[in-house]
Amino acid sequence: MCGGKGTRLESSHEKPLHPIAGTPMVDHVLSGLAASRLETIYTAVSPNAPETRAHLEETDGVTTIETAGDGYVADLMGLLERPDLSPPMLTVAADLPLLEAPVVDRVLAAHGDSDASRTVCVPVALKRRLGVSIDTRLESADHLAPTGVNVVGTASDSTSMIDVHYDSRLAVNVNRLEDARIAADRLSRSAEGR
Repeated sequence: MCGGKGTRLESSHEKPLHPIAGTPMVDHVLSGLAASRLETIYTAVSPNAPETRAHLEETDGVTTIETAGDGYVADLMGLLERPDLSPPMLTVAADLPLLEAPVVDRVLAAHGDSDASRTVCVPVALKRRLGVSIDTRLESADHLAPTGVNVVGTASDSTSMIDVHYDSRLAVNVNRLEDARIAADRLSRSAEGR
């Protein structure tokens, strides 16, 4: 999902293209997804981010799909109405530059053969400890923050589960410039083996 405006980020770049450690944020996410056990990667773009669309259309291994750009939930609902896409599917926001294949594979393994949809969350306390912004909390569990990773299941009812993960790679959503700095610092330390 990479069609948002990114107004909170206050970047001179479209949000998915904001550089983290010199690389567009969306490219970090795509690297993690490509190295995972996922079979196909689609990128949901919108009129809000035309440079992102152009960038992704030149990226090997992904197919771009146009959405209305009305927001994450509305755009996701539009994707689910497409006859060429069907659950189960993993949805990932483009603002998770620390995402890596083992994290993706762990989320998929937790889903298993379930028909239920899953919202992947982290404790708000983890986000606080990392110093990143907390822009959204679950209504039903105020101590949890959604990560931007979801598994859309095949159940036709409203069956939905919450998966809680304690992995910092899921907790760093880049919504503000300070979040981008923290993500870049964590990537640099990871590359140095610290």
